[in-house]
Amino acid sequence: MTELLSFSAALRERSSGSHSRSEHSGFMADLLRGEATREDYVSLVAQHYFIYEALEHAAELMRNDPVASVFITDKLTRLPALETDLEFLIGDDWRERITALPTTERYVERIRQVGSTWAGGFVAHHYTRYLGDLSGGIFIGRVMARQFGFETNGVGFYLFDAIADPNEFKNVYRDQLDAAPWDEKERDRIIDEVLLAYRFNTELFEALDSVRQVA
Repeated sequence: MTELLSFSAALRERSSGSHSRSEHSGFMADLLRGEATREDYVSLVAQHYFIYEALEHAAELMRNDPVASVFITDKLTRLPALETDLEFLIGDDWRERITALPTTERYVERIRQVGSTWAGGFVAHHYTRYLGDLSGGIFIGRVMARQFGFETNGVGFYLFDAIADPNEFKNVYRDQLDAAPWDEKERDRIIDEVLLAYRFNTELFEALDSVRQVA
């Protein structure tokens, strides 16, 4: 008899290909190999700012939702760290000097569209961003610190000081996914939204790569 996959396991299995395509994009591969510049890294941080501004605004709107609120914790909040990183990387006038790329604007619009109206859609984007940050993101932060001579300034986004054990945190998060009161149809909708989030992320890396080549 075939054992049924838990929702978190099915989610991970069905999104693994999209996840792999995203994290192995040309832009990220070059960045991790040391074949990109400090300016390329700054461009990525700037786009993250717009994405997390939308996501964390949605989190505030969802704090009283009986399903979505289970996943919301200030331990994950990234916006203050991004603001500090950008001030360090660009200067006090960083807000006037960064612009969202068109693909980032589409990504942000989607988060705004579903993030305050659909608990499953919010969780899909929350899961895609934060569990990725607690996995490969921590590694990326270490590589960027080594490549560009950062200590904590410039890579604060990747530092989760309030989470003592990222692996345990992720395990609890997956348990929460499995316990959420979603039927099979809703779970499929959420997986589709996770795949969309990965697609947006891949398109962002492609756009950053194009900007870098033009420059």
